[in-house]
Amino acid sequence: MSSQGFSYPHDTLRDMAQDLLDYARSRGASACETDVSEGFGQSVTVRQGEVETIEYNRDKDVGVTAYLGQRRGYASTSDFSRAALRATVDAALSIARFTAPDEAAGLPEAELLARGETDLDLYHPWMPPVEDAIDIARRCEAAAFAVSPLVKNSEGASVSAQQSHFVSANSLGFMGGYAASRHYLSCSVIAGKGDAMQRDDWYSSRRDAAELAQPELIGAYAARRALSRLGARKIATCEVPVLFEAPLAAGLIGNFVYAVSGGSLYRKSSFLLDSLGTQIFPSHMHISERPHLRRGLASSPFDDDGVATRDREVVAAGVLQGYFLSVYSARKLGMRTTGNAGGSHNLLVRPGQHDLAGLAALMGRGLLVTELLGQGVNYVTGDYSRGASGYWVENGEIGHPVQEITIAGNLKDMLRNIVAVGNDVLVRGSKHVGSILIDRMTVAGA
Repeated sequence: MSSQGFSYPHDTLRDMAQDLLDYARSRGASACETDVSEGFGQSVTVRQGEVETIEYNRDKDVGVTAYLGQRRGYASTSDFSRAALRATVDAALSIARFTAPDEAAGLPEAELLARGETDLDLYHPWMPPVEDAIDIARRCEAAAFAVSPLVKNSEGASVSAQQSHFVSANSLGFMGGYAASRHYLSCSVIAGKGDAMQRDDWYSSRRDAAELAQPELIGAYAARRALSRLGARKIATCEVPVLFEAPLAAGLIGNFVYAVSGGSLYRKSSFLLDSLGTQIFPSHMHISERPHLRRGLASSPFDDDGVATRDREVVAAGVLQGYFLSVYSARKLGMRTTGNAGGSHNLLVRPGQHDLAGLAALMGRGLLVTELLGQGVNYVTGDYSRGASGYWVENGEIGHPVQEITIAGNLKDMLRNIVAVGNDVLVRGSKHVGSILIDRMTVAGA
């Protein structure tokens, strides 16, 4: 593995991790796990053609979890000196001595741990000279201004390049780690004037900077989105179908993931308790987890526990096949880990046959939502209420923009009443999903 740009070679991180484990054992720990990481990057923002910010970041961290039987203590440091690392182990052990025993605490079963190396092509270093990053951001913003004289202001165009590497290890013999990169290009602009101004944005995020959308395309699309919102107005309160644009549909799938994740389940704070093996989506819904996609934004050969990840079907024909569990949450539930310590991996929602325009035509009359505001989700009851803006759809055609409305429903009903998933799949993170059409929600307006 290349050490390009890193202060510490990957082998040095491995040596640190092993030394921490050895020292913990010598100090009486019955088990230990550690994470050693380093990352750095650069971000540039241009606004109105002028450089607004240039930021450089370089971070490093060591976390140590030490066990004394079922007692667990955790400590961390950003100091990589030998004395600081050993003091961190001592601190974790001291905390463990004063912690109550927890029957679910402990390392994974050895047979579950990842073995060997798996290259998922996640590392594509890119650190453009700051002059080049400024030029990219300027081109992006200039393309937005060139769309229309009504685009007069900007919240900025940004270019970010980030890379990191880490090693995770535990006293059962597991040691794994890799380098990864993530790069980002965005633009946010304001159209109109006076009280009639509207803003919108667009961005692209990839492991490999060569796969980012062209800056001119991002800027121009952000401008067209802002322009299309001019003249937005309220609508009367009604109950109609609601179409979530792909970026927001990913959030809807995220609501589902949270509700069937271990922490929510063992705390009994989820509206989807005891839902394994039950029909929670319509039969056309299929959701697959694919942790080993090359260059995937949520790909990993192992989870935060060191457990090997694997492909699986999370939802098949609308039926929930599996939760999202870490070793700890699985033990609390009397179940087996699903390799999801740290969250879900690449979730692929099977697309349907329609693009966004086709979904609007299928909907006929209703609301297309392109922005959500607030955090009005109650995961205990499933009640869902969010401020929103978007477009009114009439006779299957996207019509005038709307604003200052609230959409409300219950997530259990919303998931069950998904009419269709679009083929306009947008990949920006761990959820690969197109736009989602829901049969009926309450829209509170004027």
